[in-house]
Amino acid sequence: MTSLKDYFFDLPVNLIAQNPSDKRDESRLMLIDRKSGKIGHKNFYNITDYLRKGDVLVINESKVFPARLIGERQTPVGVADTPFKKGAVEFLLLENKGGDIWEIIMKPGKKGRKDVVFSFGDGKLKATILQSLDDGNKLVKFEYDKSKKFFKILDEIGKIPLPPYIKESEVKVNAKERYQTVYAKETQKGSSAAPTAGLHFTSELLDLLKDKGVIICPITLHVGLGTFRPVKTENITEHKMHEEYYSISESSADEITQAKSENRRVIAVGTTSCRTLEGNFAKYGKITACEDRTDIFIYGDYKFNVIDALITNFHLPESTLLMLVSAFYTRENMLDAYKIAVENKYRFFSFGDCMMIY
Repeated sequence: MTSLKDYFFDLPVNLIAQNPSDKRDESRLMLIDRKSGKIGHKNFYNITDYLRKGDVLVINESKVFPARLIGERQTPVGVADTPFKKGAVEFLLLENKGGDIWEIIMKPGKKGRKDVVFSFGDGKLKATILQSLDDGNKLVKFEYDKSKKFFKILDEIGKIPLPPYIKESEVKVNAKERYQTVYAKETQKGSSAAPTAGLHFTSELLDLLKDKGVIICPITLHVGLGTFRPVKTENITEHKMHEEYYSISESSADEITQAKSENRRVIAVGTTSCRTLEGNFAKYGKITACEDRTDIFIYGDYKFNVIDALITNFHLPESTLLMLVSAFYTRENMLDAYKIAVENKYRFFSFGDCMMIY
């Protein structure tokens, strides 16, 4: 289906999770058998019963960085006598464009005129607006004490960018810890949002899977603007996905390729892992080790070339993520499963529960 309204469903507000489960793997797990249509209900720690020796479990190691900055406007560059009203501004860092230049989302955007300077953390970071982009985002250049690392300063003054449907005042956990997978790795890039399907794994659970013979296969996709951009076109085929950086190592590419040749399952943890694998295959015709970018948009009758099963959270109505999982299980079946999830009071979105489609 190509109409946006075909991916709408009613979701009671009280089912939008404001906090994760007390322990990561105690969240609920809906199990969907694609062949039989059978739906089961377990806890996430029961996933060990549904993964088997030789399975390749592909995880996204990207780390969420404190990409949200709250600051205030300074005097515009070279116009010291220009009057202006002080007030809080918010930057959401999306992607490093080289050096100290970043693409950001700014609120309120109207304050972001060219050459205006903003200050964060009592001057620990300053940013000058370089350019307004066609989609409303900004290019900015940061200035800071070069004896300190940029990401170290962000750790000090930045905030984890929780999604807008999570009310910060209601969050009772340490967001820097719980809005992060246990296997996230520090890099000089990073994600503006968590690959949330991976939030359910504990180190102990991963060890159990390894002992069982499940192969844990890391890749990286840095989650960017596409997570925040709603579909605004009634015909979804007109929607343009934002490019995101990804990398696949030689060892991971070899592991996945060998599994496919031996008819062993490749299981994507999250839509980000799925998009990385399918985007890579679509471009190269096989899983290929590389650093690259993808803007693959998966919907409708897309033919999956790599993944055999998918572990994923419950997604927003009319979102590209819902369209992806619907392509994997058909739109009608997925919306039926979501209706069952609502009836059984599953918790939705980033801090919510999970499903495995196999």
